[in-house]
Amino acid sequence: MSHHCHHHGDHNHSCNHNVSSDTLSLEEKLTKLLDHWVQHNDDHALNYRDWGSKAKVKGLDEVTRLLEEAAQMTEKISEVFNAAAATLKSNP
Repeated sequence: MSHHCHHHGDHNHSCNHNVSSDTLSLEEKLTKLLDHWVQHNDDHALNYRDWGSKAKVKGLDEVTRLLEEAAQMTEKISEVFNAAAATLKSNP
């Protein structure tokens, strides 16, 4: 499984989700993906908050509130990914 992602705006990065190695077990592949997704989400949450701060300066309070809500939702997804990773680590 190989996947490239590109983001535009002030937040640019590309990532290669290449976990197709036959030497990795499904659990190892999932662990790598989950760790990557958490980091990816953390980056997005930070970006949402940054843009929320910019919106606040312009008096766009509702936009600021909604971007904060999106950041919190993104962090909740990371919590679910972390729980999945912990479950993988606890299973022999």
